[in-house]
Amino acid sequence: MTKFKISDSIQWQFLPFVASHALIVFSSILLYSASTTATTASYPVKIAQTNSPDASAAANLVYEEGKQLYQQGTAESLLQAIAKFEQALQLYRQGSDIDAGQSRLSSEADTISYIGKIYSELGEKQKALSYYNQCLSLYRQVGDKKAEAISLNNIGSVYYFLGENQKAISYYNQSLLLHRLIKNKSGIATTLNNVGKVYLELGELQKALSHFSQSLSLHQETGGKRGTPSALNNIGIVYLKLGENQKALSYFSQSLSLYRQTGEKRGIPTALNNIGKAYSNLGELQKALDYYSQSLPLYIQMGSNSGEARTLYNIASVQRDRGDFKPALTQMERVIKIVEDLRTKIDSQELRTSYFATVQDFYQFYIDLLMQLHKQQPSQGYDALALQASERARARSLLELLAEANADIRKGVEPKLLSQERNLQQQLDVLEKRRIQLLGGNYTESQTQALEKENEVVLEEYKQIQAQIRATSPRYAAIPQPQPLSLAQIQQQVLDDDTLLLEYSLGEKRSYLWAVTNKSITSYELPKRAEIEASVQKFRQEITTPYLKHSQSIDALSKIVLAPVAQQLQKKRLAIASDGALQYVPFAALTTGSSLKYEPLLLNHEIITLPSASTLAVLRSEHKEHKSAPKTLVVLADPIFKSDDERLQNKVQVSRPPAPESNLDSLALTRSAEDSDISFERLHFTRQEAEQILSLVPSSDRKQAFDFNASRTTASSENLSQYRIIHFATHGILNSKHPELSGVVLSLFDDKGMPQNGFLRLHDIFNLNLKAELVVLSACKTGLGEEVKGEGLVGLTRGFMYAGSPRVVVSLWSVDDKATSELMKVFYTKMLQSGLKPATALRAAQIEIWRTQEYAAPYYWAAFTLQGEWK
Repeated sequence: MTKFKISDSIQWQFLPFVASHALIVFSSILLYSASTTATTASYPVKIAQTNSPDASAAANLVYEEGKQLYQQGTAESLLQAIAKFEQALQLYRQGSDIDAGQSRLSSEADTISYIGKIYSELGEKQKALSYYNQCLSLYRQVGDKKAEAISLNNIGSVYYFLGENQKAISYYNQSLLLHRLIKNKSGIATTLNNVGKVYLELGELQKALSHFSQSLSLHQETGGKRGTPSALNNIGIVYLKLGENQKALSYFSQSLSLYRQTGEKRGIPTALNNIGKAYSNLGELQKALDYYSQSLPLYIQMGSNSGEARTLYNIASVQRDRGDFKPALTQMERVIKIVEDLRTKIDSQELRTSYFATVQDFYQFYIDLLMQLHKQQPSQGYDALALQASERARARSLLELLAEANADIRKGVEPKLLSQERNLQQQLDVLEKRRIQLLGGNYTESQTQALEKENEVVLEEYKQIQAQIRATSPRYAAIPQPQPLSLAQIQQQVLDDDTLLLEYSLGEKRSYLWAVTNKSITSYELPKRAEIEASVQKFRQEITTPYLKHSQSIDALSKIVLAPVAQQLQKKRLAIASDGALQYVPFAALTTGSSLKYEPLLLNHEIITLPSASTLAVLRSEHKEHKSAPKTLVVLADPIFKSDDERLQNKVQVSRPPAPESNLDSLALTRSAEDSDISFERLHFTRQEAEQILSLVPSSDRKQAFDFNASRTTASSENLSQYRIIHFATHGILNSKHPELSGVVLSLFDDKGMPQNGFLRLHDIFNLNLKAELVVLSACKTGLGEEVKGEGLVGLTRGFMYAGSPRVVVSLWSVDDKATSELMKVFYTKMLQSGLKPATALRAAQIEIWRTQEYAAPYYWAAFTLQGEWK
């Protein structure tokens, strides 16, 4: 089974998409797909002999009518087909004869598959996924391996469309295994084609070509008239990416010819579109436009919104290359409208986020187009529109999560769903405990893989249940979709006289910076994404070196991202909305270069980081009705991570597990290697840090949770809502493969010395109900997370913001334990005794630490950033 390493997937996500939306890799849904043999040939409808012959006959009749409407392939006929199939499904379900049960279930499954296929073609992927999962379950009940394999393929294709490549490859491989088991060459051919598509998306062109070629050979061997042109089309895309445009054109032309011979309407616009792209690459722009113009009405007729969007994007690209910016802008406005509409039809936040990542090139193109128009006509407000487009392209899922945070979306939801959600949460907890025990002993690779697989299955069920809760929640339905802000709204709702917003957008050809005050906007063109990424990489390598007080990489990056706007900075507070690699940069350590010696930016500026300007507006709106918590401070610090910790000595361990299970030393090493590059060593100075912080607050107004009490139980207690400041002085853990399993590490042993689940994971944090004004994560790399295109760093910050805190202090790298303790002591003194606001206090503390000889290097003080509200 093909596996993608975590590091590979992360690396890919930092790069521009390799499978450009200019090209269309042909749809590879099996069941009733245009690209394969129709199910009507391989799956004749099994007429259920029920106690109601009239109902059975009627069901089959309506089913056939639905198929005929589907074959017409227009948007209108597809909607009519859904109604027919739903009617047939109800009639099939009226059957009650036990002897015919299996046949009836098969008929139900076939009907459900058709409904899923149609929803998929209409762009409603969440609905398609739901129907495909239903029919998969039914096919498994009746033991139909071929149909099961096809359903697995179809689920994989939905995940592929939504940008979930690892999930797609997992389902494709399961499908391939079954097809090979039953020696179904046609199914093998189509699934190989689909696996090739994933490799194409990941930029592994030779692997993609190999899979497409194998698929083509098998289709030709089996006479697969519909699969053959699909494979030819995809081979053409590989050659196009290799720069062999004439060869690509030959394959696309063969594909188009075969689609027309077989009367396959769904493949024709795909081939036309790709021929257009080949001509565009060859510089024959008019020919390219001609083919795009033939493709577009066919997609519109079919109701294929995604195909329409891609083709409009291609037309806009040609128009832009010809200097026709305004017509190109018109096309792109239609594209963005389609994308926004498709996005809102996905209930799962995770799938909505992954889909949004796949369409980021549309937004980048749109922003670039607006900024090119701004160059031509500086007074027409195109820069303001580009800023708004930038806001539309970032942190949208976070925006929506914050909007629902106070809505109690579970109210009014079917109790059964809520019970399933709780049950799955408990299963995840049990699996986490098993993982702790397993990794603490002598384990095999197969054991860890089995546990990981089981964990992924439960996690997937958990996500599906959450999507169902949102889909059926009356409260969720009533929440208005928060809209990203315009320039005027940002100036009115976010900025004040003392604050300058610096918003960055990194692009393939050039990047942009908007400097926005509450009265003005200025924009700047910056180098392309790749150049900025290279500078950031060098900067990160040097700034995380403890002995470097200054380096050329700081000056080099500052020159790229700050020098253009230096004259505007004055002494203002800087609200930074970064993008891409810049999210890993602590702007406090950069410099304007106005002095001969190194003077970090924070000397003259308070610095805040924001996922987007719009998220701050929502945070403010959600928190304006909040009552302040009655007490000041709770500190969780110095948990117990290892079985040989001195605090475990003389503890009575009731029913002590066997030694391999209780020895957790391996856990830290394994987790660090896979996820975080840290080990769970005791952080000795966190206790001193915590005691010093607590001493600033009267005993009646504070709570300390040290040692065994620095536990997951304490952290998830309702009691936390009594405190305005919550401080975690412990390790953080980041799971790049599954960001939702990232979290804070608390005591891994209870007060009896027994191992316990000490991970407060992201989904646990989302379930907290906080009244905090500030959460401080004085832990390793708590500010990082998986970098998702269009969303930013998906990590712990959003969890605590959702749970109720408008601001979070986090760290961008693993900081020296003692230095962190010193910085936190000064930070809290400035905040609690001098009365400074959190952002101002953090800046003052960092300056004070920087001025000391021992901790002058940015490594010691620059990692901590405040995200969210500065007021």
